[in-house]
Amino acid sequence: MKAPKRKTALLVTAPCVSARPCRARAASVVRTLATLLALALTFMLAACGAPASNTNSASGSGAASGSAAASASATPAAPATTLQIFAANSLQKALPEVQALYSEKHPEVSFAESQFLGSGDLVTKLKAEPAAADLLITASKGSMDDADKNGSIDASTRRDLFDNDLVVVTKAGSGIKFAGLADVSNPDITKIAIGESGAVPAGAYTNQSLNSIGLYSSDTGKDGEYNAELAGKVIQESSVGNVCKTVANGDAQIGFVYSSDVYRFEGLEVIYTVPADSHKAILYPGAVVKASSNATQAAAFLDFCASDSGALAIFAKYGFEVL
Repeated sequence: MKAPKRKTALLVTAPCVSARPCRARAASVVRTLATLLALALTFMLAACGAPASNTNSASGSGAASGSAAASASATPAAPATTLQIFAANSLQKALPEVQALYSEKHPEVSFAESQFLGSGDLVTKLKAEPAAADLLITASKGSMDDADKNGSIDASTRRDLFDNDLVVVTKAGSGIKFAGLADVSNPDITKIAIGESGAVPAGAYTNQSLNSIGLYSSDTGKDGEYNAELAGKVIQESSVGNVCKTVANGDAQIGFVYSSDVYRFEGLEVIYTVPADSHKAILYPGAVVKASSNATQAAAFLDFCASDSGALAIFAKYGFEVL
């Protein structure tokens, strides 16, 4: 019976004999597992890190794009401006071309249909409607003086732009000879077209010239009377453009207009240039309208008319003499 007990003891104590190798194997297994775990974590981090990096990059790119878009939208476009110009009738061809050139260089500025009338009519209209225009250009110093007296313009912006010549025109091919002012009394000339001096500066300049030879009673060219031999011949027109049309149509043998008007109408021929010393200087002043809501832009356009080489070339093309 004792022998079996010893055998049982041996069976119980046998694991203790191999305990040291087991601990070694266990430690080895732990180290292996730790190594594998570390490798697995490394791969997992690498795998997760790439998308995260791409996400951050995309996010950064998106943020940059968004920032750029926000910056672009934050920069306000220049406000659109529409200018209204009141200009002497004789500028009807030249000024629209200058306006188009300005809008090409300044797309934020456009122009309403300009009002081309006799300078006196423009001054009267502006007095009745102070904010009807942004800029006034007249064909005489006197007309702009009247606008200033009416309080219609900002006098500090006033400047002379160009001058012009007064000429006698006839229908092309008429064969009429005209050697001097006294020829208005020629019996072969039965109708003479002249602008109405109260509204048309060209008419006032004409009357001043006729006064210099005793055929008109007022040296200002206004509020006078024509000599008896001339009174029955004169056809008074509301604009210098209408004077041109009357002559071109043959309703008057001669007419007094500006040299620039010949470029506006076909069928006319210049037969005489009126001496400059027989009338006041023909000047075209411009000024910003005092009640304009676009005063800064109007002043910029006025400066453009007086200084831009392209604008000056256009005015010269139509016979205006740039100052």
